[in-house]
Amino acid sequence: MVVQAQEGRLTTSPVRILVATAVPAERDAVAGALPEPGGTPSPNPRDPEVRLPGVTLHRHGALDLLAAGVGPALAAASASAALTAAALRGTPYGLVVSAGIAGGFAPAAPVGSLVLADEITAADLGAETSDGFLPVTELGFGTVTHRPPGSLVREIAAVTGAPAGTVLTVSTVTGTAARAAALRQAHPRALAEAMEGFGVAEAAAAHGVPVLEIRAVSNPVGPRDRGAWRIGAALAALTEAFGKLTPVLESWNPHDR
Repeated sequence: MVVQAQEGRLTTSPVRILVATAVPAERDAVAGALPEPGGTPSPNPRDPEVRLPGVTLHRHGALDLLAAGVGPALAAASASAALTAAALRGTPYGLVVSAGIAGGFAPAAPVGSLVLADEITAADLGAETSDGFLPVTELGFGTVTHRPPGSLVREIAAVTGAPAGTVLTVSTVTGTAARAAALRQAHPRALAEAMEGFGVAEAAAAHGVPVLEIRAVSNPVGPRDRGAWRIGAALAALTEAFGKLTPVLESWNPHDR
């Protein structure tokens, strides 16, 4: 929440929030939890669209929804375009949320559950060596982890019941048990893997804006089995989650990290 002076008194206005998903189905799942101007949630929203170079925002009050694209590079580029446009308009965002579906690491994150990132980590940004994988941080440059505000993570965990842990960003979805085991060994706190969170977090960090990542689990991380995916259930869980957490997002004080 932003405190403003107006005619000799203090007023408050909600934090402007950018919610970045990968694809339109995820964006619409988030929008399905948000009320229309009359106050009724709509599963098929007809939001005002804001067209920017390369991206289109769907505006829902204090929340702007963006289908940013698949993968960390496109997600970073799209989120950065939206952040830059808002800053140039003089209406910068106070929070960026990466949201969508993900693969979950069993047994901590079963299919249909919700997970919340207290660390957003790029799992495959680095170099292969004869001794194994080295993240870019061990090569002497870059970063591989962004940390959402602890106060916000705790508040959202409380209202949604979602566990908090590491959400990995990968450029290649895990498809074998061996790869899943290697990721768990390298990242013992990992709850889920997705493809956009770190890219969105990099864009947010470049603009000095805090970031959050929340995911609904559609499939287990491991051998690729499309028959085990429950995308519809995960999208429904995402809608339910935003029905609970949106008031927390809109009332959050960015100065309370």
